[in-house]
Amino acid sequence: MQVLFKSRHPQATELRDLTERRVRFVLRRLGWLVPRAEVQMSDVNGPRGGIDKRCQVELRTDGAGSVVVASVANDWRTALDNALARAARFLMRLWRRSSDSRRMRQRLISLER
Repeated sequence: MQVLFKSRHPQATELRDLTERRVRFVLRRLGWLVPRAEVQMSDVNGPRGGIDKRCQVELRTDGAGSVVVASVANDWRTALDNALARAARFLMRLWRRSSDSRRMRQRLISLER
């Protein structure tokens, strides 16, 4: 899996290695579905502070297109973990739906015979 990291903020760029490790860890079982992951980190309202650290995760899948999830939190790590958790849940839902529909089709075909 290819992991791309984008950020203009100096503190966020320090998290490049951590981000890559977290993406690979969270998607370790779904890695075959996601050949490319893109993570963008930004500070929404600059030096004013507050809940303004934004992390956007875009997962390009082979069969389901792109999955884009964003999260805003007090710090970079929380924003990253929340966005990755939501993206992984969404991918699992997509995978389960597709496998359930395949099973239903196979069941219908076997009943017709």
